[in-house]
Amino acid sequence: MHRAHPARTVRWALASLVIGLLVVAGLPSPAAATVSSDRLAPGVTYEEFTRTTARGVVHGHLVEVDLRNPFVVVDLLTAGAVAARAPLSTQANERRAIAAVNGDFFNVSNTQPGVPVTGAAVGPAIGGGRDLKAAVPDRQRFGPGLPAGTSTRDVIGVGVDRVGRLATVAFEGKAHTTRGGFAIDGFNQYALPMNGIGVFDSEWGTPSRKRSTCGTDTTREAPCSDNTYELTVRRGKVVQATTEPGEGAIARDTVVLVGREEGADTLRELEPGDRVRVDYDLAPNTYIPFRFAVGGFPVLRDGQPLAGLNATTAAIRSSAGVSQDGRRLYLMALDGASAGLTIAELAQLMRDFGAASAVNLDGGGSSTLVARKVGEPAVAVRNHPSGGVERAIPNGIGVFSRLG
Repeated sequence: MHRAHPARTVRWALASLVIGLLVVAGLPSPAAATVSSDRLAPGVTYEEFTRTTARGVVHGHLVEVDLRNPFVVVDLLTAGAVAARAPLSTQANERRAIAAVNGDFFNVSNTQPGVPVTGAAVGPAIGGGRDLKAAVPDRQRFGPGLPAGTSTRDVIGVGVDRVGRLATVAFEGKAHTTRGGFAIDGFNQYALPMNGIGVFDSEWGTPSRKRSTCGTDTTREAPCSDNTYELTVRRGKVVQATTEPGEGAIARDTVVLVGREEGADTLRELEPGDRVRVDYDLAPNTYIPFRFAVGGFPVLRDGQPLAGLNATTAAIRSSAGVSQDGRRLYLMALDGASAGLTIAELAQLMRDFGAASAVNLDGGGSSTLVARKVGEPAVAVRNHPSGGVERAIPNGIGVFSRLG
């Protein structure tokens, strides 16, 4: 369990007292105030801050990264598989990250009886330059409502050119057989579009693939499809066919195709021994490939908050943003005991820090920011997660220093 730091508690109390005295005196309160700051490594700084809102004082934590620094690397953190979860500090320590913030929203609960929770993230994921998963249908996502013009395919990431940017990542897939070809509609997703076919590979992990056939394109809580089919394809040949999606680890030389409704009918046309070649790829709408990318819905783009952002519902939030030139990355998480921010306030906060574009990441009990200085043995949880302890999550954004 993360324990409150006495000195930090005193600093927050003093900051809150000063703000309160300013308000009582009729003087304008500061929009934001730095409580403390520190350099974690060349090109990486950490800051505690407070910000005043109509609901009270918000406490938060910020890591700023200079992506031009040759000693700095940013990459996706995971729990070892798409459908796996672990606390952010565990993920960061296993990879020797010096800082990290939690990532995407994820499959945190199911209403379908007997269907296990996968823990897989909502949006696309790319780590170490490798495609890990595609986005679920918009209505199958978890999290607050999407702003107009955004979707589950939106990501923030850093390209192989070391420039941070927002993008939309589509999925492209097709299977080729002696009987003809057919489209693949999903990749390592906990939810497939109706009538679709999904491909699962070794990155998925061990949980059941049943959840991918549950819900509909309009209702996440809808029952699972009663028309499903699964094919196991090893080294380009169908080796097994079943009517129910299975579970367990998938070998690196194997992919599993899961179909629902019309997609299930298509898969039934194949049988063990048939040759199948499955091609699939994530396709960002950018010319520069991503080194890493994680799902999150945009709240700030090109220096302007998106139109129609929610300005009434406050919550504990996490965010990632990039400067106008894409050379600086901002990772932020609020303290669980804070008053919280609306989505509109989050966009303004990230702009005040220097971001020109930013996304809202998973919040509430998932909001976590960890950090350590180069040379220290392990990261510390710098915020106070709202649940009192770290939540197990599927992924995060990790910052690494080549200096250790």
